[in-house]
Amino acid sequence: MYILSAAFTQLCSSDQLLPCSSSTAKGIVIDQSGFFFFLLGSSTLNNCTQHFISTPGIAQSAKFLLLFYTMLFPSDRKWIWTTRVRKYSSAKGQRNIEKVLVANRGEIACRVMRTARKMGVKSVAVYSDADRNSIHVAMADEAYFIGPAPSQQSYLSMEKIMQVAKKSAAHAIHPGYGFLSENTEFAELCNKEGIIFIGPPSSAIRDMGIKSTSKAIMSAAGVPVVEGYHGEDQSDNCLEEQARRIGYPVMIKAVRGGGGKGMRIALSEKEFKEQLESARREAKKSFNDDAMLIEKFVDNPRHVEVQVFGDQHGNAVYLFERDCSVQRRHQKIIEEAPGPGIKPEIRRKLGEAAVRAAKAVNYVGAGTVEFIMDSEHNFYFMEMNTRLQVEHPVTEMITGTDLVEWQLKVASGEKIPLAQEEISLNGHAFEARIYAEDPNNNFMPGAGPLLHLSTPPSDSCTRIETGVRQGDEVSIYYDPMIAKLVVWAEDRQAALRKLRYCLRQYNIVGLSTNVDFLLDLSGHPEFEAGNVHTNFIPQHYDELFPPKEAISEVALCQAALGLILREKIVTDTFRMQSGDKFSPFASSSGRRINIPYIRNLTLLDGENKVNMTVTYNRDGSYDMQIQNKSFHVSGDLSSDGDLDCIRCSVNGVVHKSKVVILGDALHLFSPEGSEQIGLPVPKYLSGVGSVGDQGGAVAPMTGTIEKVFVKAGDKVQVGDPLMVMIAMKMEHTIRAPKAGIIKKVHYQEGSQANRHAPLVELVEEDSASE
Repeated sequence: MYILSAAFTQLCSSDQLLPCSSSTAKGIVIDQSGFFFFLLGSSTLNNCTQHFISTPGIAQSAKFLLLFYTMLFPSDRKWIWTTRVRKYSSAKGQRNIEKVLVANRGEIACRVMRTARKMGVKSVAVYSDADRNSIHVAMADEAYFIGPAPSQQSYLSMEKIMQVAKKSAAHAIHPGYGFLSENTEFAELCNKEGIIFIGPPSSAIRDMGIKSTSKAIMSAAGVPVVEGYHGEDQSDNCLEEQARRIGYPVMIKAVRGGGGKGMRIALSEKEFKEQLESARREAKKSFNDDAMLIEKFVDNPRHVEVQVFGDQHGNAVYLFERDCSVQRRHQKIIEEAPGPGIKPEIRRKLGEAAVRAAKAVNYVGAGTVEFIMDSEHNFYFMEMNTRLQVEHPVTEMITGTDLVEWQLKVASGEKIPLAQEEISLNGHAFEARIYAEDPNNNFMPGAGPLLHLSTPPSDSCTRIETGVRQGDEVSIYYDPMIAKLVVWAEDRQAALRKLRYCLRQYNIVGLSTNVDFLLDLSGHPEFEAGNVHTNFIPQHYDELFPPKEAISEVALCQAALGLILREKIVTDTFRMQSGDKFSPFASSSGRRINIPYIRNLTLLDGENKVNMTVTYNRDGSYDMQIQNKSFHVSGDLSSDGDLDCIRCSVNGVVHKSKVVILGDALHLFSPEGSEQIGLPVPKYLSGVGSVGDQGGAVAPMTGTIEKVFVKAGDKVQVGDPLMVMIAMKMEHTIRAPKAGIIKKVHYQEGSQANRHAPLVELVEEDSASE
């Protein structure tokens, strides 16, 4: 017995024999061909359980000794043979990833998990208070709570993410985009802890994350760059002097910026200081670094970016370009691949320049090199995003690749799956970002519940990338993107036609969205022609934001028919359940003896009342009168939960629409667009909490007061800044709606204000003196 025990002690001198974690198992776990070998109940061999056997030969010897020991002492020994998931394989230096932690939320977390599942890789989710019931938590094989809703206390906490990685025994961490995806310290921490960071080396993140450094590296690599100031002197006077030297207009950018954060345009020296201060605050909040660079602003440029991919063997390829020119608040809302009007020769030069950029920093994994392009198709390096981009699906659609699968393979040590000559471009793809925002209010982001959500069906040419479902809430703490609608077709015109068709089927009730705006944008003649640039929305503002027209009579007739038929369904259901066919509540036919039934119906077009007269006909049709116009209306209604599909004939023309009735509004979705028609609330049911004239500025949405510029007694003019709010990861300046004197400031810096809450009390100067 002593000799056998000594033999085990000698065998346990290296590191492949794993201790059994079970409280009931005492003994040895042997890794051999992907299996665990447990010895239960042994007190003699406990000293071996803290060591590992490192070679197959020794492992086989240990297995033989264990079997021999069992034969000697069969009475109190029990063997369990169980499958083991191997952490890494040592063949050719590759490290197999069997479990990946996705350090993100929403649609990108779901996107990564879908590919992980396809590859047989287990996924681990992390979630905050706000995301307890989210889709990405439900999709994951494991999920761990990491803290309160604010991202600084949850998704941006490196320590909490690393604790979950260790606790779950994850082999790798996929950061998604945003949050920690371009954080040098986090990439280094992963490397220190022996966990694979699915992204580039920390040195590449650092070099490309600091814009001044990246510009110098790109210039040395022969990549064209824009003139600007990237120096260390960050004093206001120096930056203002450099802006004057470069010449207005200039772009003020956060050195560690991205996603439009910490970015402002100064058109003249007069507004430079205000824009600089605003950019600094936003950069400090987003990146904890308010260092700025100044660049010449190229008027009406195109934003063209190239998808690159590198591996650990020195290879790098490009997967063609994307055009992301159409933006609001310097953030993309619609992307396409390939770029319209870009000739093959320019495409090749773009790709080769992007590969040079990637190789200059020994890039590994998925990355995007962004360029600005002028009207002559000259292009200049802007920045490199060292992560997977939001718009990566359009590249996947035109190349037939799965970039997340490539990420996982390359991170485990494999070569890039395809050589450059094997990557082909096929067809055209669009991505439309569907946001909770109000385009008519300067794209003000919104938050709230998705009371109704219906989408176009997914297929091989249509992708819905989302992290929410009906009933979920768009939180104030994170980006307000609801989904990405991605479509593919054989050419640009066919893809654009499919995009518009699918947008009409994307129906949302509960908060304002940009769906109708995307329809107007994608249908603009200049967009259809491919004449896109970053100033597209301001340039075509009048066409994209025409004065609101009155709701058409046809839509009002459809709404009235929908209400009548829904009323009939409720009545029929009551009759069936009550069994009293003579009850006055069991009939809604409006039948009268000798005279037709005529009823008055009032609908709301905004704040304007629309009075209608509806005559019930014996054949089940209706005659409706709106002012002095008459319409013969008939149709039927089919219901599916809270969604009604209506087929309505108005004066012989058949229309098909979706009808959603929620609260005091009827929402009509048709191929022509959507309409919201109000339903008057009786006075005895109407509340008194409606928002009226607050005598001052009100919060446009729920958010945190970042800075207060005024105090009681201050005089202000129209447009003067009063406060800065941070909401949905964006900075919003609240300005005076009129001239006057501040009577009272209701919120301090750091406090949270709800939507429509009065922020200050503002009185006219004459009233203040009384």
